[in-house]
Amino acid sequence: MFHHENLGFSLCRSLLNLRATRARCQREAAQKVQGYPTARAGQFVGLLGGSFDPPHSAHVHITKTALRRFGLDKLWWLVSPGNPLKANGPAPLAERVQASRAMMNHPKVEVTDLEARLGTRFTAQTLSALIDRYPGVRFVWLMGADNLGQFDQWQDWQWIMETVPIGVMARPGDRISARMSKAARVYRDAKLSGRSSQVLGQGEAPRWCFINMPMSDMSSTAIRARGEW
Repeated sequence: MFHHENLGFSLCRSLLNLRATRARCQREAAQKVQGYPTARAGQFVGLLGGSFDPPHSAHVHITKTALRRFGLDKLWWLVSPGNPLKANGPAPLAERVQASRAMMNHPKVEVTDLEARLGTRFTAQTLSALIDRYPGVRFVWLMGADNLGQFDQWQDWQWIMETVPIGVMARPGDRISARMSKAARVYRDAKLSGRSSQVLGQGEAPRWCFINMPMSDMSSTAIRARGEW
């Protein structure tokens, strides 16, 4: 009797696992059909937002470094319809997405227009929508040190800090101002050392990590000023 009960339990568990796998595959297939990237519960997914107007080699360098230093399974570029903090609008979204996909070629990276698809304008809105759409996925917000310096100007910035871990990457000339920023001061007790960057996404927010790395000072603004975009 004991043997038959164990066999029945094993078959039941296998059936449940099969159903769960089938349901997950169906969800992923639906996401792809709708134009959304796929991610599974438990995966660590970095989010790098920006206008990418235009994308350039420094974006690629930041992306590859973030994948390695923050222990990410995937990284999504969120090519935004427009930056709420910038007065002048960027080039058409479709052009920037196409250029970004041509620039960023990596098996763990996907270039997306998620904010346009979700109908969100601010980072907090985007994060809220993604958390609802991808239950169990461990998102990590990524930003340059210059953004940390003005982070307190973002809409619902404290909600962002207390909802997802944040990886901050140093850019030339921005390190001191970033470390002295309001966000860095308010959440100084939630800061991980650079040596602990690999486990950033494994803990609950608020949780952030600042990493120093050699970076190009190339900028989209400079490229536009030279008339190359």
